[in-house]
Amino acid sequence: MVGPSSASAAGASAAGGPTAGVPEAEMRGAPAGRFRWPLPGAPRVVRRFDPPPQPWLSGHRGVDLAAPPGVPVLAAGGGTVLFAGTVAGRPVLTVGHSGGLRTTYEPVRSRLTAGTPVDAGTPVGDLLAGHPGCAEAACLHWGLRREAEYLDPLVLLGLGRVRLLPLHPVDVAG
Repeated sequence: MVGPSSASAAGASAAGGPTAGVPEAEMRGAPAGRFRWPLPGAPRVVRRFDPPPQPWLSGHRGVDLAAPPGVPVLAAGGGTVLFAGTVAGRPVLTVGHSGGLRTTYEPVRSRLTAGTPVDAGTPVGDLLAGHPGCAEAACLHWGLRREAEYLDPLVLLGLGRVRLLPLHPVDVAG
């Protein structure tokens, strides 16, 4: 098992709020306190975000959260359902949020359709078993994108990895 437990999640919030240590660039459009776990309680993270070094290479573009099959999947934040259907044979739901953010949930059985407004915590479907690479009875693959860029969805909860960026551009030719 890797990832935060409910105790570490509480510690992260107490240590400086839900966005402490998260780069401003990653949180733009994600106001503090407007996002929550997409499953009841504080689920166990069984696989963390591991983006590829190049966009066309393989990687893990989200986090996998363990839960029993059939539990309700909840909208992580308020927004509008952009897509509810099948991608590569798997049932997926996408919610659009302010600031150009999109959260994705799979595998999820949902009765919602594109255009449906949702609030944070609104049930958007039920978790199905069978997520590839998940050794648990079921895992929710929770993703986050801003336009074409994949981000760690845990940043929405103040639990993502901190990335330090240079103050000035680096001249590699120089």
